[in-house]
Order: sequence, then structure tokens, then C-alpha cells
Amino acid sequence: MALSIRTDGEAAGLAAPSSRGTTGAWWEEPVVLRLVSIAAFAAIWEVAGRIPVSFAFPTFSDTMVAFFGLLADGSLASAYLSTLQPLVLGVVLSAFLGVGLGTICGLWRTGEWLLIPVFIVLQAAPVAAFIPMVTFVYGIGMTAKTLAVIILALPVIVLNTYKAVRNVNQSLLVMCRSFMGTPWQTVAKIILPDASPVIFAGLRLGVAAGFVGVVLAELLITPTGIGDLITFHRSRADYAEMYATIASIIALSTLTLVFLQWVEVRVFRPESRGA
Repeated sequence: MALSIRTDGEAAGLAAPSSRGTTGAWWEEPVVLRLVSIAAFAAIWEVAGRIPVSFAFPTFSDTMVAFFGLLADGSLASAYLSTLQPLVLGVVLSAFLGVGLGTICGLWRTGEWLLIPVFIVLQAAPVAAFIPMVTFVYGIGMTAKTLAVIILALPVIVLNTYKAVRNVNQSLLVMCRSFMGTPWQTVAKIILPDASPVIFAGLRLGVAAGFVGVVLAELLITPTGIGDLITFHRSRADYAEMYATIASIIALSTLTLVFLQWVEVRVFRPESRGA
């Protein structure tokens, strides 16, 4: 009995430091570390602007002043109103087409042989080289900009959906067949739900590619929206305003992807909530 009591006490003594170690200090929290990272980046930017590393490189404080100036005069809001139209339209079309084509390629071997090599080439190709061709065919309007977004976003979504459908848990398919499930039931109730986490991850990557596509389109096709602000302030040597515009589109894309990742973890990957 004495040996048993001593062993339990030793176990409790060993467990206490372990639980304290897993709790961690407040400065080790992910939110605190992210804030420290952002503050360090802003400080390095400020120092680099004051040295300066280039006459065209403003300080972080000047850039923030320019950013709030662009917000105050409404030019940033009107620019985003123009930029978000082809972005949203292109991403929505890419989502529907990408998930549909990726599912077909994952289920149909002939579709895989016919389509997947095309999307692999599109993903690997320098897409900026296609934009002048799109401009030549479709002009400089909304259609050309939307196609630029689709060219960048669609291959990512198709390839992720294809891989997700092809790598569905085989035991679930066997179970469905054992219960005499129809092909449509297999797709709707087994394949798509099991593949949904990877499909949503592909949609998130497609949104990121869409941001790249819309900025390229507005810089290379015709300067409108955010591309117009960047070009205009660069031509006037208003570098603080130019950097503020660039930083705003980076911040918007980052916040959008963070939100989509939060949705992905909460809805499709509940096992990763504590990570």
C-alpha cells in the first residue's frame, strides 16, 4: 500500500510540470506572436524608409497617412468598387466550373486524360503572357478582366477538386456499394462530402489566385480601379499613396484568406480547431 501511495504521488508530481508546460506563457500565444510580427515588420519598414533605401521608398508612417487620406477622399473606395466586380464574378464562375470539371475528371478516366493536362499547363504557364492575347480578343472591358481572373483561379480549383475526388476513402465507397447505393447517391452522399475539405482548400487558393489575376488585368489591360490608382500615383511620384494602395490590396487579400481558412477549419476540419 505504501508503495502504491508513493507511486501515485510521483505520478502526480510528474504530471503537474507537464500541464504547466503545455499552458504556455501569454507571450507565446499565436495572436501575440502575430501582432509582434506585424509590429516588427512596420518598424523595419519605418527604418528602411528613413535611411532611405531609395528615394521612392516612403516610411511606414507616411504610407499610413496616405492610406487614410485615400480613404477620406473616397478614391480608394471607388477604386475597390471597380476592382471587386471582375474579381467576384471571375471567382464565382471559377468555383462552379472548377468544382464541376474537377469532379468529372476525378470520376471519369477519359475526362482526366482530356482535361487535366490542359489545366496543369495553365497552372505552370506564365499567365501574364496570356493577358495581351485576351485583350486582343475581348477588348479592354469587364469580359477581359473576368477572363484574366478565371485563367488564374480555375486551374487551381480544378486540380484540387480532381485530387480530392480521386483520393476519397475507399472504405466509404465499399460501404455505399454494400448498401446498394446508386451512382448519384455515391457522388452526393459519399464522394463530395468526403472530398469537401480539400475542395474548399482549393477554392481558398483560387481566391488568392483571383486577386493576382485582377491586379494583373488592371495593370496590363487598362488602368482602372486599384491598377489605376497605382499607375496614377506612380506617374506623379506620389510614392506614399502608391505604396498605400498596394498595401491595401495585400491586406484585403490576406484578410479574405484568413477568413476563408477560419471557415475551413470550423466547418470542414473540426479536428484542427485546437491547432
